[in-house]
Amino acid sequence: MHEQQGHTASQAYLASVESRLQADGCGTQWEDWSGVPVLVGRRADFKMRWMATRLHLFAVATAVPEITVPAIETFTDQVIQYAKRTKGGLPVGLQTGVAAFPLMVSDRVDPAAMAWAEAQQRLKFACMARPVVVDTTHGYVGMYRGKPALGRVYASYFIEKGALYFDGNFQGR
Repeated sequence: MHEQQGHTASQAYLASVESRLQADGCGTQWEDWSGVPVLVGRRADFKMRWMATRLHLFAVATAVPEITVPAIETFTDQVIQYAKRTKGGLPVGLQTGVAAFPLMVSDRVDPAAMAWAEAQQRLKFACMARPVVVDTTHGYVGMYRGKPALGRVYASYFIEKGALYFDGNFQGR
């Protein structure tokens, strides 16, 4: 019974994220990643204060039975590769960048995985990721919320979008 409740809580959370992404102007779709349903939300923004850069934002979310450090780390790498491959436009680094929120939600979360997500922004060339770990059992959303030295110009954008899309999705908690 507990596993069914956890699955239901995860699905409700993902539905809430999907509607928040859509409300913010993101295109959303469900994809099959090797048999796993994955929600993909995306948008592109251009700002002069970003040194005239177009930033492609991806939020990629999935429900899993358990979240461990290797699971969120692998998923983060997969999301970055997916975003680079599908963003379109100029190559990454030529006045264009990728911002990604790889999100895993579960009722079983290794505390080390939560700590990993909250520790820092993950960087690859012209790609920034802020992994999100959601514990439905405790109604807790873990992600890095700071302003790193590299990519600092985008930090406020990341913080704003992360709060908008992922916080407050637990009703009654």
